[in-house]
Amino acid sequence: MGLYRPDGSLLRQWHGRHAMYRENSMLKINWQAASTLPTGIYELRLEAGGIRQQRPIAIGRPSLLFAASATAMLPRHGPGWTSRPRLDTLGFDIVVGDLHSQTNHSDGGGDPAHCHGAQPPQSGAFGPEDAFQFARRHGLDFLMASEHNHMYDGSDGSDPAADPQAARERYRLGLASAEQFSARHPGFVALYGMEWGVISGGGHLNIFNSPALLGWERSSSGEPFADVVTPKSDYAALYTLMKEQGWLGQFNHPNTSQFAINGAPLAFSADGAAVMALCEVMNSNAFSNRLDERETRHSFYEEACGKLLEAGYRLAFSSDQDNHCANWGASYGNRTGILLPAGTAPTREALLDAIRARRVFATMDKHSAIALTANGAMMGAERDNSGPLTLRVHFNSSAGRGIAALDIMQGVPGRHGAVQPLPGGGALQQTFTPEPGAHFYYARVTQDDGKQLWSAPVWINQR
Repeated sequence: MGLYRPDGSLLRQWHGRHAMYRENSMLKINWQAASTLPTGIYELRLEAGGIRQQRPIAIGRPSLLFAASATAMLPRHGPGWTSRPRLDTLGFDIVVGDLHSQTNHSDGGGDPAHCHGAQPPQSGAFGPEDAFQFARRHGLDFLMASEHNHMYDGSDGSDPAADPQAARERYRLGLASAEQFSARHPGFVALYGMEWGVISGGGHLNIFNSPALLGWERSSSGEPFADVVTPKSDYAALYTLMKEQGWLGQFNHPNTSQFAINGAPLAFSADGAAVMALCEVMNSNAFSNRLDERETRHSFYEEACGKLLEAGYRLAFSSDQDNHCANWGASYGNRTGILLPAGTAPTREALLDAIRARRVFATMDKHSAIALTANGAMMGAERDNSGPLTLRVHFNSSAGRGIAALDIMQGVPGRHGAVQPLPGGGALQQTFTPEPGAHFYYARVTQDDGKQLWSAPVWINQR
């Protein structure tokens, strides 16, 4: 693990070996910043086998590129809420929530007093209704219960003796629970769906709006535990089915070896590009039992998301909690933010429409919001352009946070290269003329406390 200065040079490095125990293991490295060390945003980079992680840390009180915005974003629920938040004068309202969590319909819902990891399938204390109620009371505007599609037989492997009809009925009960909860609580959107796939030799993705349970496992009599049989880890076939049905998806905690097609990881699929709308760029720990939003274990996936963008996928970024304990939205202050046209009531269809349009941002700080416009077009849009292009970053923080670092990231869809910062970054507005061809751009802000936000990209076809 290395600690890098704001200019990218190495300050300190640690080497060693540590044995992992089951799902959870912790190694503590003690380091104290010297009083003479300049303040700023530093970066930790970890390499362990095939795992690579990078995260910013604030040392001291970093100098600000831009001071805190005066625009307030009041919480949707609780004292003082008078109107839904706005981001500058863009004409959109902001809703924030968590698009990735589990309940006792699969391996989640564990009592935080005793929960330290995934639960044996369907053994958790709390189900979807409990999750929606908890999230709403905690101030979220939406929660997705994304249950593992291969656990509806009550097994994390396969149980041929399980009842296929009961498995399919459990999924329908989850859908009904979400619909009924949303109807009883206007202003909160309860979503229910599945996390499809396996980690080993595959990759997890969410399907937000499927009325049917998908799967590959069968009972001893040959009856599937799913409504629709989908081959295990066949992402090309899954994307085609999703496109045919109009379903939307999200890449969950991706790494660079997953989502293979014909043996190629992170491979492009035209059908996949049409249906996969989001990519988790940062998550808090999936097995956290914190209830105070102070979880310190975080994972970042910007490298894999960038490779998917470079492959040609049109993805906005999300930040979720993958809760397995009954602390939906409470383990950390990270959120997925969704922009709805001003005055639009938060409903399931309104959220899905915004996700289709990629009007989504990721934030490690629920009090902060970000958007990017290109010649006035909102992030998520694809535009033809000739001549100069003006990119503008819109940011605010109701907690008074300022911007310590700002990058406009650029890439080329279909190039299969690396996303890089735009030269001359650090400005809220940049005007330049791109080279002819296809490009995408997104903004990444680092606050003065080290927490980051990611806008959705804009896609530009330069003539």
